[in-house]
Amino acid sequence: MALSRSSASSATLGATGVALRPLLQVLRRHFWLKSIGTSGFMVVFFTLYFYLLKHPDGHVTTMPLTAFDRWVGFQPWALPIYLSLWVYVSLPPALMDSRRDILGFGMRIGALCLVGLAVFYVYPTKVPPLAINFAQHPDFAILKGVDAGGNACPSLHVATAVFAAFWLDWMAPGLGFGVAMRGTNALWCAAIAYSTIATGQHVAVDVLAGAALGATIAWMTKPRLSSQSTRDFEERVNAVP
Repeated sequence: MALSRSSASSATLGATGVALRPLLQVLRRHFWLKSIGTSGFMVVFFTLYFYLLKHPDGHVTTMPLTAFDRWVGFQPWALPIYLSLWVYVSLPPALMDSRRDILGFGMRIGALCLVGLAVFYVYPTKVPPLAINFAQHPDFAILKGVDAGGNACPSLHVATAVFAAFWLDWMAPGLGFGVAMRGTNALWCAAIAYSTIATGQHVAVDVLAGAALGATIAWMTKPRLSSQSTRDFEERVNAVP
């Protein structure tokens, strides 16, 4: 699988330093594959995820709280950041220009999810219950009702975020992303990881295990860089008047 690397013409850069018109062209390419593929992937994943959540195989271990968990506590404002994962992990395939790249990314993140689900099957875990009156936080009551505290370690929320962060960083040069955009990528990933603790969905041990899983699978399946993808993007940049 190939990733792109290029430098964008300054004449086509927006305020963020991104070549906007070529980027929009990339977003439109293979739109239905990206839309239907991402949706289908999530349907399959959540079918397996919720099955294991409701039917754990054997004793379910409660993950330990750490001093960091107690320091973070419950922070309701973090819920939108937590939910932003579904946008975040959709960005790498959305920003890809070839069917081969899109399918390759899907297979790789699919392998990550399968590893996580296998761990949940072999070693079921859950987070400690929160001493929170969720009647005062109806949004959280819905979240807790749908996604209970099981399938805790490793946090696949964090694992997929870290996996996507590596890919977005590798793709950044070919998309004309500069230091600011790459820093935003890292900050968004870190905020998602933090939000999993702040919303009570995971504890610090889950986050560390998820981050390790995401980074490991990302590096094990890292694609090579392609000069052809570079030329394709540069041609779009140069074609913009």
